[in-house]
Amino acid sequence: MAVGTQLGLLLWKNFTYRRRQRIQLAIEILWPLFLFLILISVRRSHPPFKQHECHFPNKALPSAGTLPWLQGIICNMNNPCFRHPTAGEAPGTVGNFDGSIFARLLPILRRLRESGNQRRGEHRARGGAGGARPPWLTPVPSALAVREYLREDETFSRFLRTNTSLPPALVDELM
Repeated sequence: MAVGTQLGLLLWKNFTYRRRQRIQLAIEILWPLFLFLILISVRRSHPPFKQHECHFPNKALPSAGTLPWLQGIICNMNNPCFRHPTAGEAPGTVGNFDGSIFARLLPILRRLRESGNQRRGEHRARGGAGGARPPWLTPVPSALAVREYLREDETFSRFLRTNTSLPPALVDELM
């Protein structure tokens, strides 16, 4: 059977079915119209308003490390919206969590851990209980901030262009 004949028979069958089921036909036509009227009434009762563009503070991904990730979650918990670009959006800026609570708390925790390690060392030297040190008390090498890798008056994007094999277009897209 040809496609045209099949389409004609299908339309005839649909028309016959719809003619016999009048209530179902009325519901199928009126229900979308009813939903559309609800949308129109909501739009008229709450007209659209102009809102400025939103700039959200940057948040680190989990791959950046546990501490930056937690800082991004906790410091931006209320997810504020700013009218102007935030510090983390500026080209060459990697992170803006230097003044956060966690960044100020981290050196204090390191000093406490180091003083605890010194006391344990003195205790062992006096003949205290020996044994293996738990893994959470082993010293962790301190991480350097990105700005410590950069030379004076050098931006991160310039560093990527000169010291890596990335093409300039890719560096611009990354920044």
